[in-house]
Amino acid sequence: MKIDSNNSYKSLTDLAVDGKTYKIFSLKKAEQSGLEGISSLPKSLKILLENLLRFEDNQTVKGEQIQAMKEWLENKSSRAEIAFRPTRVLMQDYTGIPAVADLAAMRDAIKLKKKDPNKINPLSTVDLVIDHSVMVDNYASKDSFRKNVEKEFQRNGERYSFLKWSQQAFNNFRVVPPGTGICHQVNLEYLSKVVWSSESSGNMYAYPDTLVGTDSHTTMVNGLSVLGWGVGGIEAEAGMLGQPISMLIPEVVGFKLHNKLPEGTTATDLVLTIVQMLRQKGVVGKFVEFYGDGLKNLSLADRATIANMAPEYGATCGFFPVDEETLKYLKISGRDQHTISLVEHYSKEQGLWADDNIIFSDTLNLDMSKVVPTISGPKRPQDKVLLTESAKSFSKVFKENTNRQNPKEEPVSGADFKLEDGDIVIAAITSCTNTSNPNVLIGAGLLAKKAIEKGLQVKPWVKTSLAPGSQVVTDYLEKADLNKYLDELGFHLVGYGCTTCIGNSGPLKQNISDAIQKGNLYAVSVLSGNRNFEGRINPDVKASYLASPPLVVAFALAGSMNIDLYKEPLGQDKDGKDVFLKDIWPTNKEIEELILTSINADMFVKRYSNISEGPKEWRGSR
Repeated sequence: MKIDSNNSYKSLTDLAVDGKTYKIFSLKKAEQSGLEGISSLPKSLKILLENLLRFEDNQTVKGEQIQAMKEWLENKSSRAEIAFRPTRVLMQDYTGIPAVADLAAMRDAIKLKKKDPNKINPLSTVDLVIDHSVMVDNYASKDSFRKNVEKEFQRNGERYSFLKWSQQAFNNFRVVPPGTGICHQVNLEYLSKVVWSSESSGNMYAYPDTLVGTDSHTTMVNGLSVLGWGVGGIEAEAGMLGQPISMLIPEVVGFKLHNKLPEGTTATDLVLTIVQMLRQKGVVGKFVEFYGDGLKNLSLADRATIANMAPEYGATCGFFPVDEETLKYLKISGRDQHTISLVEHYSKEQGLWADDNIIFSDTLNLDMSKVVPTISGPKRPQDKVLLTESAKSFSKVFKENTNRQNPKEEPVSGADFKLEDGDIVIAAITSCTNTSNPNVLIGAGLLAKKAIEKGLQVKPWVKTSLAPGSQVVTDYLEKADLNKYLDELGFHLVGYGCTTCIGNSGPLKQNISDAIQKGNLYAVSVLSGNRNFEGRINPDVKASYLASPPLVVAFALAGSMNIDLYKEPLGQDKDGKDVFLKDIWPTNKEIEELILTSINADMFVKRYSNISEGPKEWRGSR
């Protein structure tokens, strides 16, 4: 996209990085030229301000919009409307296909007018990741992934052929094939640059990487300091065609984090706590920006987990500033050294580097050392339940929803067990929210290892699945030698996609489904997803709980929500001795040591070097 700003605030200047010179729209110079005080703006608003300075044209972006960013500081809010041009657009197959079909229709219309249809192309970079179509038809088998991919292509052949044609037909348009990963995790690990650069009129410009996406959890990338959020199809198409997206300058709620998570807790416990706090606060239509001394104790993956669930806590986005952890992640995920240097120099020069000298519309505080193991359910992400209270809470939910005082049993045809109200019939390690986070996935693998060593097994009525957000996850689980333990418990790889999190859990075994329906049982699912709305996960499931991957494995071992995981055993070991959750829960040190030895940049470079290749079914499609 051409950069041709009026530069009325005299902000255009040079930035030298490793011997290479970039043009930038300097916020420091803009402050000296009439925008006094903008150095105190939240980082997320500074990114919007830079965008306005870069695209000031006196038509879509006028001086009044730029001035309104300064005036925001007076009331810490504004009713002014601005024109935001994102750097790029991210799509998934369900919501992206209609937009691509519109482009194809525009080409047809141009052709009818005897013009060149090849002139219709996106002006912004567009990436479409196919991740929403895979279903968990086959599970608990080493062949599950292959069989699910085959079925996916049988169901979606025509759609995929259209997308493959689109990739070849349009400029600035790339398709990430099915069986590769979830769009938000691929965005985090590969597509995002934090600071983008492009050539315009013979000059190289550097500016913040920003995006809009056709999926609500586009917000995940804010954990990597890339400002972005989900939009509707019309806004996405406007972004594709280089048109501005109109928006009000938002209020920004500062969320200050202190200390660090205690032993035995995970980023999932933290984000479910944050969701409840922000829901109670009320942040709809607002940005949330995280800051404070606690940031240094949060890995990039932990930040991405928190940023991912912005739709669940109601905010437009949950933004984290650039700091040393950002650079560390860029390095471990295989980004080149110049990109990392550019991010560091640009962020420090523009005042985007983390600090606490910020004026916010409002603030919240959280002492992370007070976070405890948590799940959410039975039907909303903000319905936080302490793990210590899970059995008691479920009992109350069950009685309120069934008018039964005690769980009911139902025989299962062809099985030597009965199904009961509260039994867990789906346990899914799923969703970009958690499968992007090595801490919880290594944790799940270690818990599975300890469970196997104690002689524990998943209950036979539980449908288990593992659907990582990228192929790198499989690589590091194999390197850590943990995949075999997850496999032994039935958590085999079923696909690289959204699966259970969006309701693509696939059918239960027929005899299980029949027993649930015959007895009108109150069956449960436990998943490491981001949404658990009623009826979303599976038609046979009445209640769904969000939990960390290690807890998903633990609940699969327990097989029921009626069990108090703190006081009741998960089963017995080979000697008949009771085994409790505390006996198999991995320590933070065990997890950290395995992460250090199991994850390296080469994994990311290798996997993403052939990102457009896809499975054999994709390569063979037309």
